[in-house]
Amino acid sequence: MTEKIRDVVMIGAGPSALTAAIYTTREDIDTVLYEKAVIGGLAAVTDMIDNYPGFPEGVEGMKLASELEKQALRFGAQMEFGEVSEIRDEGDHKVVTVDGEPVLAKTVLIATGSDWKKIGVPGEKEFFGRGVHYCATCDGAFYRDKKLVVIGGGNSAYQEAIFLTRYASHIDVLVRSTVKASDILQHDMQKHIDSGKVTVHIGAVTEEIVATEGKVTGVRATINGSEQTIETDGVFVFVGLKPNTEFLQGSAIQLDERGLITTNDRLETSMPGVFASGDVRSGATMQIASAVGEGAAAALAIREYLEEHERAHVA
Repeated sequence: MTEKIRDVVMIGAGPSALTAAIYTTREDIDTVLYEKAVIGGLAAVTDMIDNYPGFPEGVEGMKLASELEKQALRFGAQMEFGEVSEIRDEGDHKVVTVDGEPVLAKTVLIATGSDWKKIGVPGEKEFFGRGVHYCATCDGAFYRDKKLVVIGGGNSAYQEAIFLTRYASHIDVLVRSTVKASDILQHDMQKHIDSGKVTVHIGAVTEEIVATEGKVTGVRATINGSEQTIETDGVFVFVGLKPNTEFLQGSAIQLDERGLITTNDRLETSMPGVFASGDVRSGATMQIASAVGEGAAAALAIREYLEEHERAHVA
């Protein structure tokens, strides 16, 4: 192959990869990022981030993502949209398949993050984007003065339900087992429960998303052993995250039992010269601050790897 060999190809453009790109490009390491969805990842579609250091009043997720992107671009990072389907080790370089085309790189950083889990009930897939949603900040405004159902009982479910109270007339929150949201979020939610804006149903198993004439009209659920249908105009699902590693299934890159990428203490995967950072890495804390830190650490490890291999070629 005669194509240009990039110093590093980064897969994903969330906070971890963007931070890594800031570090690599500042040291004149040729860097290109490939993102298949939204620059900034899940952080970009989070309404307000309250626990990122340096923002005492919190920061909008889209703003944080935008500022990280601008900083990476200022130092010379190249941003491209494309979906990666394969990484192959060709010895002195890697071949990354992007939209069916080969891209050559000396090193690769996988920072693909995670995506929202699905609940797998009838109606969920059929009405995705037409009554079933996974991003309150993206789609909440469509439901002004409407009834909504939020499915989930963790931090994301409570945080997004609280955000949706600015639009919806009433929200029913369906929690399968117990509420796992933080004490702070539960305290914030209690104000909306007390006002009658939100009703939380514990022990609620979602069975089906019901639609009439192509429009979502309710959620059929078993609540404490009793089946009932809750009327709603839309459904927001927040039941956790799954790693974006489907493209690595069956590859030489080792995954753990949850599908997360295993790395050594240098954040290097089982394929030499391929690194991983952020929410996609086994052992990650699933926090933006730590994803950013791992991005910086991965960039330094990539620099060391490139320097070691440059010396080996000279010798």
